[in-house]
Amino acid sequence: MYRDYWYPGMKKDIAEVLAKCQKCQQVKYEHQRPACLLQRMSILEWKWERIAMDFVVGLPKTLGKYDSIWVVVDRLTMLANFIPVIIDYNAQQLAKVYVKEIVRLHGVPLSIISDHGT
Repeated sequence: MYRDYWYPGMKKDIAEVLAKCQKCQQVKYEHQRPACLLQRMSILEWKWERIAMDFVVGLPKTLGKYDSIWVVVDRLTMLANFIPVIIDYNAQQLAKVYVKEIVRLHGVPLSIISDHGT
């Protein structure tokens, strides 16, 4: 399988081609992380079974003192819920908001994908 996509000296050949391409130089390919093997995503069967979530932070405070938005997206239908939160909420407070706003409407999902750091 790899012989269809890889050959000895391939990295050197690609580097030479990219060195001559101005647009490629702007991307700075040598500073990017090496790509890993892709994993096949499961086929989704029912809405709100598998969700993704992330936070939009750094917003100006509202009258209710909210300064962030918690975005929860259904991966099948791409419908999203936007929940106002405060950046200082701890895990327990976020869990209460989650049950109140998401579980109440859509039930408990099978999986949650989040790239939220600390």
